[in-house]
Amino acid sequence: MAKDKVEQIKALMHQTDKIRNIAIAAHIDHGKTTFSDNLLGGAGMISEELVGKQLALDFHEDEQERGITIDAANVSMVHEVENQDYLINLIDTPGHVDFGGDVTRAMRAVDGTIILCDAVEGIMPQTETVIRQAIKERVKPVLFINKVDRLIKEVKLTPEAMQERFIKIINNVNIFINRIAPEEFKKKWQVSVQDGSVAFGSAYHKWALSFNYMQETKLSFKDVIDAYVNDKVDEFVKKAPLHKVVLNMVVHHLPNPKDAQKYRIPQIWHGDLDSTLGKSLINCDEKGPSAFICTKIVIDPHAGEVAAGRLFSGTMKQGDIVYMNMAKKEVRLQQVSVYKGASRVQVDEVDAGNIVGLVGLKGIYAGETVSSEKMEPFEAIKHLFEPVVTKSIEAKKASDLTKLIDVLKHVAKEDPTIKIEINEETGENLMHGMGELHLEIIENRIRTEKGVDVVTSKPIVVYRETILRKSREIEGKSPNKHNKFYFIVEPLQDNIYQAIKAGEIYEGRIKKKDDVLTKKFDKIGVPVAESKKIKDIYKGNILIDGTRGIVHIGEVMEMVCDALEQVIDEGPLAREPCVKMKVILTDTKLHEDAIHRGPAQVLPAVRQAIKGAMLDAKALIFEPLQVIQIESPAEYMGTLSKLIQNKRGQLIDMQQDADHITIHAKLPVAEMFGLTSDLRSATNGRGVHFLVDQMFERLPEILQDKVIKQIRERKGLKVDEDLAPSE
Repeated sequence: MAKDKVEQIKALMHQTDKIRNIAIAAHIDHGKTTFSDNLLGGAGMISEELVGKQLALDFHEDEQERGITIDAANVSMVHEVENQDYLINLIDTPGHVDFGGDVTRAMRAVDGTIILCDAVEGIMPQTETVIRQAIKERVKPVLFINKVDRLIKEVKLTPEAMQERFIKIINNVNIFINRIAPEEFKKKWQVSVQDGSVAFGSAYHKWALSFNYMQETKLSFKDVIDAYVNDKVDEFVKKAPLHKVVLNMVVHHLPNPKDAQKYRIPQIWHGDLDSTLGKSLINCDEKGPSAFICTKIVIDPHAGEVAAGRLFSGTMKQGDIVYMNMAKKEVRLQQVSVYKGASRVQVDEVDAGNIVGLVGLKGIYAGETVSSEKMEPFEAIKHLFEPVVTKSIEAKKASDLTKLIDVLKHVAKEDPTIKIEINEETGENLMHGMGELHLEIIENRIRTEKGVDVVTSKPIVVYRETILRKSREIEGKSPNKHNKFYFIVEPLQDNIYQAIKAGEIYEGRIKKKDDVLTKKFDKIGVPVAESKKIKDIYKGNILIDGTRGIVHIGEVMEMVCDALEQVIDEGPLAREPCVKMKVILTDTKLHEDAIHRGPAQVLPAVRQAIKGAMLDAKALIFEPLQVIQIESPAEYMGTLSKLIQNKRGQLIDMQQDADHITIHAKLPVAEMFGLTSDLRSATNGRGVHFLVDQMFERLPEILQDKVIKQIRERKGLKVDEDLAPSE
């Protein structure tokens, strides 16, 4: 990066009104990385000839080979609008659903997003997913309709027909925003051609147009079509360069950090908004206490762990002592830097409102809150989909075993949607991921980039344990027999579970009165008297303190939450995670002396009671299902119906448009391994599928015992252990 560019960036970092933090998000293959290349080329960061070929933000070999973005990449650049310089902090995100976790984390760091949409394909399942991820984090969208050249060259549309196609895409995006956005943003965040929040063009051919730009330059659709007909696209690009049109739209329509944090902070931080820190966060005040959230870890061979993320408040500089709130430790900042794709540019200090990279935060994880003083951490970054596929992984050579464990710990940091389980006792290491491709990529990177030759098992499905009915009151005794806990479990109401899943109700332990949460529960019909007793919301389950007048309850409640979370992570049937349960602590008898009610006494008693109550409430296995959309020529309709039936699937919907069909089907994940190749065989390579949604539903009764037995065998548990409830 040229020296003057660095100086420009350094100067603009201190002018909050001149900063725009943005992400590019879209369905897979809608052209995000070529689009990013255009923006970088326009900002003078890569040469014009390499735009669209360099894939500057796909800097892993496997990304370039496969032609897909796997990791979100950060870059800062300068753009001039009306003789004013603006700092654009850009994150290019993946489109494949298996890497959706990177999109969610990127959305925490930005205030606005460019939603890219293919002009021919229109709004696709993953387009909806990325819009949902943006709205959930209160990130304002603008729309870019890409690949317009295909409408001219392949589909050969007239200007009128092209406009109709655009209106249809814009309407679909707006209907979706209206459906999922909070009341205050339903109208405000609609995208529109007239106000300039929609642009269209071709990232491949490097041109773009928006209504405002067309008015300024007197260009029209007719000029675009003429440029293609007369082979004068290169000349047209000079009149309407993509980077200029798009970044003008970004500057005019997406908020600066000061404006965005006023409505974003109440959504993503649940501390006291009237405190000094609360006011500093709301106002993006560089003079206030510092507060940074890490959204991504990159392992730099020279600097070690680099924590990339957003500074929401205060100023951070090299040498500062900062506090990691979840790790509960102080560390010294060794470096502060800004991004330029794969490389970083070191700066002396950075102000609130910027996306930065910090070195020196030893042991940090994505989602960690780093601040100048202890604070309530930011809300956990919650992903839309959960890992449902697992592989066991081991080193080929025994000498690589220690190295593999270090590598797996690094992998868990670099990609938090991969859950790594290292069992020191059995020596088994498990990787839980979003899908087959997700695990395949990680496996490949461990071999090629980390240099460890590994062997993996076939993919395994992660099931869930839950209950069918309300249990009786079950007692749990501490090992010293001095403490007793009484629990009832019952299925959690669907509306509460859906609200937690959608992120409307945030997860975590509730240590103090929370009026915002009480209002949210009230809105979905939970009585105030009950919502005030909720102590923990964890992985789609809630804990209610139904006790009265227990003197020492406050001292043991944290341990009760710990024990509950242990049971939820490993249920009684097959040590699979538990879901959709309401756990009520009805009564407890505690020893007067604190020494007799420590963790060694409380944890086993609570675990025993909750597991006993679950078995009494007829615990059973739920399996993961995915709703997928299949696109295929209509001639394969019968073959596809048969394929879905053979995989225990349900056909939800089938739409035919001329000789093309779109199918929505619900399939058990256990039956989906190899689906891509089965689909190719069934449609002669012409069918594709996309993930629309994911849920857990009851495993058929006939398979319950068989699956429990298989999981217990795999985990080395007693297969014939008596799972009947204790009376």
